[in-house]
Amino acid sequence: MRPLWNGTLTFGLVAIPVRLYAATERNSVAFRMLHGECGTPVKYMKWCPHCDREVPTSEIVKAYEYQKGQHVVVTEEEMEAIPGPSAHAIEILDFVKLTDVDPVFYEKSFFLEPREGAEKAYSLLLDSMKVEGKVALARVAIRAKETLAVVRVYQDRYILLETMFWADEVRSGEELRVPEQVELGARERTMASTLIETLSAPFEPDRYKNRQREAVADLIQRKVQGREIVKEPEANVQVIDLMEALK
Repeated sequence: MRPLWNGTLTFGLVAIPVRLYAATERNSVAFRMLHGECGTPVKYMKWCPHCDREVPTSEIVKAYEYQKGQHVVVTEEEMEAIPGPSAHAIEILDFVKLTDVDPVFYEKSFFLEPREGAEKAYSLLLDSMKVEGKVALARVAIRAKETLAVVRVYQDRYILLETMFWADEVRSGEELRVPEQVELGARERTMASTLIETLSAPFEPDRYKNRQREAVADLIQRKVQGREIVKEPEANVQVIDLMEALK
């Protein structure tokens, strides 16, 4: 793996030099767009409809549309002048319980690796968070974008950084029509609990496969081999009332 970022994890007077690596990746099947008549891959051009020509990158500027059709241009120099976190620092703000952070705030996961000479400080922080049962809330800038993050222990041997959404980026759900109070009988609760207990199992990620990706890969392989593609009949899915199913 190649590091995405080099910097320092800081809290109080402690500074731990670290590298940042992506901890996850999407393994999706990638398609190319071809011209159907000749099979040539198509190109995507940045086109100006007013000047009626392709626009090179050197002529493109960044702008914000503050109302329909009205823009204000913002230069890179102006963006750099905005105060923000250091481009090479993960600043720990608070230590909290992991259970206090709702998973809806999580965005993307990254491994933190200690740089040369920082192994002891890295291990000390990892061990202390394990003993105290705490995670760290931090502020960091990745690719010039400031974000909130959780720094936590992963598999008892790694320190993981989870970038997060800010509070105003998480929707409240108040517009949804969900039942507020529903009378539930003891018998119904018992049946539901029994069903959940029957389907309970330890979390083993390898048990769950991406059926769509596997089907697409199989489809491509069959087409490469020149085999006939026949659409499979759709499964007849019945909508069953939960309470009737529990009974």
